[in-house]
Amino acid sequence: MKEPQYRGVNELRRMFLEFFESKGHLAMKSFSLVPHNDNSLLLINSGMAPLKPYFTGQEIPPRRRVTTCQKCIRTGDIENIGKTARHGTFFEMLGNFSFGDYFKTEAIHWSWEFLTEVVGLDPERLYPSVYVDDDEAFEIWNKEIGIPADRIFRFGKEDNFWEHGSGPCGPCSEIYYDRGERFGCGKPGCTVGCECDRYIEVWNNVFSQFENDGHGHYSELKQKNIDTGMGLERLAVVVQGVDSLFTVDTNKALLDRVCALCKKEYQKEHETDVSLRIVTDHIKSCTFMISDGIMPSNEGRGYVLRRLLRRAARHGRKLGIEGKFLADLSKTVIDLSKDGYPELEEKQSMIFKVLSEEEDKFNKTIDQGLAILAEMEASMASSGEKTLSGENAFKLYDTYGFPIDLTREILEEKGCGVDEEGFNAAMKEQKDKARKARKATNYMGADVTVYQSIDPSITSEFVGYDKLTVESKISVLTTEEELVEALTDGQTGTIITDATTFYGTMGGQQGDKGIISNENGQFKVKDTIHLQGGKIGHVGVMTKGMLRHGETVTLSVCERNRALTCKNHSATHLLQKALRTVLGSHVEQAGSYVDAGRLRFDFTHFSAMTPEEIMKVEDMVNAEISASIPVETQIMTLDEAKKTGAMALFGEKYGEKVRVVKMGDFSTELCGGTHVANTSAIASFKILSEAGIAAGVRRIEALTSEGLMKHYAEVEEELHEAAKAAKTTPASLTSRIEALLEEIKTLASENEKLKSRLANDSLGDVMSQVKEVNGVSVLASRVADVDMNGLRNLGDQLKDKLGEGVVVIASVLDGKVNLMATATDGAQKKGVHAGNLIKAIAGLVGGGGGGRPNMAQAGGKNPAGVDEALKKAVETVEEQTK
Repeated sequence: MKEPQYRGVNELRRMFLEFFESKGHLAMKSFSLVPHNDNSLLLINSGMAPLKPYFTGQEIPPRRRVTTCQKCIRTGDIENIGKTARHGTFFEMLGNFSFGDYFKTEAIHWSWEFLTEVVGLDPERLYPSVYVDDDEAFEIWNKEIGIPADRIFRFGKEDNFWEHGSGPCGPCSEIYYDRGERFGCGKPGCTVGCECDRYIEVWNNVFSQFENDGHGHYSELKQKNIDTGMGLERLAVVVQGVDSLFTVDTNKALLDRVCALCKKEYQKEHETDVSLRIVTDHIKSCTFMISDGIMPSNEGRGYVLRRLLRRAARHGRKLGIEGKFLADLSKTVIDLSKDGYPELEEKQSMIFKVLSEEEDKFNKTIDQGLAILAEMEASMASSGEKTLSGENAFKLYDTYGFPIDLTREILEEKGCGVDEEGFNAAMKEQKDKARKARKATNYMGADVTVYQSIDPSITSEFVGYDKLTVESKISVLTTEEELVEALTDGQTGTIITDATTFYGTMGGQQGDKGIISNENGQFKVKDTIHLQGGKIGHVGVMTKGMLRHGETVTLSVCERNRALTCKNHSATHLLQKALRTVLGSHVEQAGSYVDAGRLRFDFTHFSAMTPEEIMKVEDMVNAEISASIPVETQIMTLDEAKKTGAMALFGEKYGEKVRVVKMGDFSTELCGGTHVANTSAIASFKILSEAGIAAGVRRIEALTSEGLMKHYAEVEEELHEAAKAAKTTPASLTSRIEALLEEIKTLASENEKLKSRLANDSLGDVMSQVKEVNGVSVLASRVADVDMNGLRNLGDQLKDKLGEGVVVIASVLDGKVNLMATATDGAQKKGVHAGNLIKAIAGLVGGGGGGRPNMAQAGGKNPAGVDEALKKAVETVEEQTK
């Protein structure tokens, strides 16, 4: 058998694109790995995926013939990547596409021409396949290409028919290459279709010619498309005569670099080969993903990237690579691939930074895990144990992110083992608990959460009224699903300490934000919540390092967030008293929301406040702010508090001791929240809105201090922008708008008259265009730049001139087609139906529509079809009136 001439990956890519450019195709740059306006995909996984809008007709392609080399990522089975030399996450897909242009004949001829004449593959080693019922494709291969019938394989739907639910679909024609007996299984009758590695599919022509209605009924597509695909790496395997995608020139160069770093050889030992392939494949995927703007995260495509990165880093360690190495390998990826993807070199600084930082984070996780494993080993040695319990192995994996295979490897080197059955059982138990927790509720009817697992005796003390920082001991750590011994970098969870300066969400005041940290790690608190049994939970995410149960940490509340929240909270106390003064003593608080940005206050009242009432309330609150009243707090019994006249919330439960917040003689309330020291700190107060939210309940939205100044600045900017657009000053804006509105009204009236006159003029001697069809007068004509409303008016005028008959008018406006048809009573009696007439011709202008027997309309996006549509309109009237 003739061996093909050696070609590199970069050369093959260029050859393919240049070949199809010579056939009139537009060579388009690879699309991003991030799908655009396609929620069905996490990452681009095929050559045709970014071209879906062109196939569906949602977008018009830049040319009806297109060719691409598309970078793709497939991650459906990451755990098995590396175990064989067949599979990878990253690949490049060569494709040539026709959107209603050429079809089977050209596609088959060109695929054969490229493989045999351009690349130089031996024709005797190529075997085409066709769909079992596709005689047309069979005839092209047999009669036109000259392939003997016994070398053309007919396969069924499973292999040679492409469809994905309802929509466009069609038969396929694949081309297989015989790699020779050394790749075969040696079984009698081994041929195309065998599962062994001898006959490898290199090209797939998909003939999109049918429409599947979703119920197995197929109809011919008016616009038939071609979608072909050929894996660039797979073609290189054939052309270069190598055994797998990992040994084609570019991947082999990358793999050799990995081998050099770890000082190991490829294809000497299976476990080593698995790690070598994983590192080689994953670093390539990661480099391309980061270049397309994907950042490591804990969800979506960012999670895929993080998983690939950490898997590569872990297997680098298994190979014995010391220190960080991912950015170094990425440089090799860029050097090997920049020929086809110059953006890699342009973005290499960012790529290296992301890889380096993410590898740092993972290395810390691994190092921390090693320290914990060392403690477990010491415990095993003291008790004479040789096997690490499944429970501890799972704790290492789940809590510290330490992989089970690394735990196994370390222990095996020391003559110890792992209870993997116990590990698997613990893994299953956790999954079962999580699944049950998602569905179960407790006897109170509330959702069961991880917090129900906390020891009821654990409590928290709030010490944050007069300070924002405190040192305390961690009493509980949780993830979103279970109690844990530690939280590590990137994990989301909850921390409970013995004492805290963080105020937990309560009484409408939103919980504090801030930082919990020590020398080992840092946790960003995004929310603080009250839990059952007097516990305060700090909910957030680990931003670096690790925090462990029992450690002493420093809790630091965000000072600015707390101060702004206090201002808004104190303002609600002043607001409540002002409302009771202005509206009456029936006003009671019915709810509130207070954070750093705004305040919301719900109250009982039975009618909308008047502008005068709103102004009175605002003035009263601002007067108390300006009076610089000290805000005093006292702890007393509930009875003592009531004697002071303190307002209590209706339905609120209070303990023996309560906190009374007093603002001079103006406001006295029971409140456990945090407040300003003096009303002057609030600075200013403004009601933005007052509205009803339920029967007898009103809601006020308001701003204070910084929030109000920011609001004023935004309003002022909008006012100046509006005045600038109107070419006037803010002071004259109202009168200017009134003048403009009057001018617009006058111009609109004149414009409609002018458009009607121009439409009539553009038709010329319209009556000379009337045709008699089976006794019905038909006027089918086009007019320039008229919208649908203008067409309808014009149609009525022409129908009056015509007397009895049918009027069909088409117009192109801003590149879009408007069609209108109207039929008189006499025409309808003879069989004319305007709605059916429009349906019959709308497809010719790339659109659709319909309507009543007397009038119908349609829109389209193909101006080139207007003349054909008008011609078809006359033919349709003839058919309707036979």
